[in-house]
Amino acid sequence: MLNWSLNRNLEASASDFGDPTLNDMPPEPIAAPPVKPKIALALGGGAARGWAHIGVLRALDEEGIDVSMIAGTSIGALVGGCYLAGKLDELEAFARSLTMRRIASLLDFTIRGSGLFGGMRLTRRMQEHLETHLIEDLGRPFVAVATEVNSGHEVWINSGSLITAIRASYALPGIFEPVKCNGRTLVDGALVNPVPVSVCRSYEEQLVVAVNLNYDLYGRSAVIKHNAGTQGPEEPRQESGAARLGLAAVMVQSFNIIQDRVTRARLAGDPPDMALHPKLSDIGLSEFHRAGEAIERGYLEAKARIFEITRILDVIHAR
Repeated sequence: MLNWSLNRNLEASASDFGDPTLNDMPPEPIAAPPVKPKIALALGGGAARGWAHIGVLRALDEEGIDVSMIAGTSIGALVGGCYLAGKLDELEAFARSLTMRRIASLLDFTIRGSGLFGGMRLTRRMQEHLETHLIEDLGRPFVAVATEVNSGHEVWINSGSLITAIRASYALPGIFEPVKCNGRTLVDGALVNPVPVSVCRSYEEQLVVAVNLNYDLYGRSAVIKHNAGTQGPEEPRQESGAARLGLAAVMVQSFNIIQDRVTRARLAGDPPDMALHPKLSDIGLSEFHRAGEAIERGYLEAKARIFEITRILDVIHAR
């Protein structure tokens, strides 16, 4: 009994003085801090309405919500690419400076090419800020969606020249000339994937937030039974000036309809975790001079949904 007590006391004393035979135990592993969940953004096409993407990104930055990747179509590729390249301030300043006259000065009209405008003046303006930028150097994944005009294939540009990728993604058929890119002829990605949620899904992102610029443009599609009337083929058409549409207006309206219908079909099959719908129906595709309004509406829409976004992020973080 005495020997047992003595041995126990000796062991305790050795422990107090740091006996290596008793204290040579591996330290407790330090748990790595949990990875903060982020969101993937699918920025949709919509021409001038796309300035709303700037407001959305501003709101997310204000709330400290990190973006893990961006997939962009058309102007969504332009805004998303500039954001990841650290050039959002310059893009916003440019957008807010646009007037009708300045827009006209940036468009190089041509009658010989395959579009009304060559787009080289816009390209030169982008080169001032993005000329040396490569997609793989942005620090986060970026994908610009385009359409191969010869085959109709959906093309995901995820490496190489950032300017070329952006130009290809917004090359609206009939308006801007197609972009030649490594043997492919590319036009606007909105023809095949106006809001590229599927791209974010392929990168296995946990939370995909889509920004749909055309949600309230037409409403749900309808089928109308219509009477052709009794007017003969040789009678002159009586059409008021207000009802007549020029070539450009017909092209723009047709593209609006295509984009809206394709968007609804694609999102029905592959919905995002959350969709933002800025109210932009009164801003036309070509009204780039209304950038201030579009940015503000995008900002307000994102701010109104911050609670929902953070709630989902908290759920993901707790898993």
